[in-house]
Amino acid sequence: MDQNVNPWKANLTNGLIFALIGIAYTLVIYFFDLTFNKVQGWVFMLIQIVILYFLLKSYRDNYRYGNISYSQGLGAGMIIFLYYAIIIAVFSYILYAWIDPDLIDKQLAFAEEQMLEKGVPSEAVDAGMKVQAKLLKPPVMALLSIFGSMFQGLIMSLIVAAFVKKEGNPLIDTPIN
Repeated sequence: MDQNVNPWKANLTNGLIFALIGIAYTLVIYFFDLTFNKVQGWVFMLIQIVILYFLLKSYRDNYRYGNISYSQGLGAGMIIFLYYAIIIAVFSYILYAWIDPDLIDKQLAFAEEQMLEKGVPSEAVDAGMKVQAKLLKPPVMALLSIFGSMFQGLIMSLIVAAFVKKEGNPLIDTPIN
């Protein structure tokens, strides 16, 4: 174990694990028809935070000799989320373009229904639906999901890195080669 291990290589497996869990969760939500349930979004964020904690802890223990600074934890979390974001973007493109192209129409109908329930004027609903129709195209959704996942990853990594951080004395803790 080299102390100066490449974090991109070391976190590739963690990113893949994170993405596979995300895909599995998305498929379960899709098959149980809970796509428009707000609670499942919060549940998934909590699951992501817990999984990110264990992935960063694994990186710290297996590649950093049990020591990691806050910035190294933040960087590793962002690397994990970058791998996750790219894989999830490809998956969402496949989901919306080939597996269920009607899901976009369902999302538009749900958004319109939500705006009408909130009492939004019909002119604003029409304008909002035009914008949503332009954004809800598989390539645009995939690209936006990368940016959204990276922003979410930044917030979660900022939080989780504080709990994973563990700095020791480099003179005592570094093994002699």
